Amino acid sequence: MPSCPVKTILLLRHAKSSWHDARLNDHERPLNGRGERAARAMADYIVHKAPRPDLVLCSTSMRTRQTLAPVIKQLDAPSPPISLEGALYLASEAILLAQLRKVPEDVSTVLLVGHNDGIADLARALADGGAPTALAKLSEKFPTGALAVLTLDDRPWSDLEPGAAELVEFVRPRDLSVT
Repeated sequence: MPSCPVKTILLLRHAKSSWHDARLNDHERPLNGRGERAARAMADYIVHKAPRPDLVLCSTSMRTRQTLAPVIKQLDAPSPPISLEGALYLASEAILLAQLRKVPEDVSTVLLVGHNDGIADLARALADGGAPTALAKLSEKFPTGALAVLTLDDRPWSDLEPGAAELVEFVRPRDLSVT
């Protein structure tokens, strides 16, 4: 089987959401002020320091779409295809993994914007080694707005499985001085 190019997975948890309006259902909760600041800071980080996504998979919730918006705004045109997926709303590790296995082979970098506990569980399950500092931070907590950057090689997306990736970076909003 021919070798596949290195692939990158960017796992971004939505930024901090607002609980201000108790009438809103969970799916419709927007970001709060801190979340908006974190989303902009993480977007800046993704655009300037992470591989450019070829495809974006995003939960349909308001807070995930608002977390993604500054990334898309900052990326040079044309923006990558964006797939808003209802199945990603509060999805488990297994559902997120299944979605990544469906990524087309011409995609080398995918950005998945979702929710905990699924995002954290997936990042921990995929990471088989990596940068010690990043692994330590990931094992502590996957806070709102955080980004895990994982790489994998020599396998098609359809063969993605736990332990198949290396954690390259784990960045939290507070690492970027966002409070």
